[in-house]
Amino acid sequence: MDEFMQAAIDEARLGRQQGGIPIGSVLVRDGKLVSRGHNKRVQERDPIAHGEMDALRNAGRQRTYRDTVLYTTLMPCYMCAGTIVQFKIPKVVVGEARTFGESKEFLESHGVEVVILDSEECVAMMQEFIEAEPTLWNEDIMEL
Repeated sequence: MDEFMQAAIDEARLGRQQGGIPIGSVLVRDGKLVSRGHNKRVQERDPIAHGEMDALRNAGRQRTYRDTVLYTTLMPCYMCAGTIVQFKIPKVVVGEARTFGESKEFLESHGVEVVILDSEECVAMMQEFIEAEPTLWNEDIMEL
């Protein structure tokens, strides 16, 4: 397992331990971890506190994102994908897109390279969560 995807998975597991949704993300530049984050919608009662957004917030102000790679355990939603495009992040490495994969074409149509690892660990983590918390998952993806 790639060390950066493992860091994103660790973030996802931390979020779940806190009672939240197990989605983690890290931002990398030049092979070094810039920041990490996880979905905090439940913990902070913040509807836009997704894992990718948390990692970007934790990175603080950056002069540019054009030399970064964003790792995330689950394919980003359209909100997070829009932020990736807005910040001109050139590459996103995704743990899995089976559970939720709607934004791949959107990202690619805006020049973002999308690498899907299809990690069984990421798939299992989401399946376990969805089985345990179907209402919370449906709230997260706005399917209630």
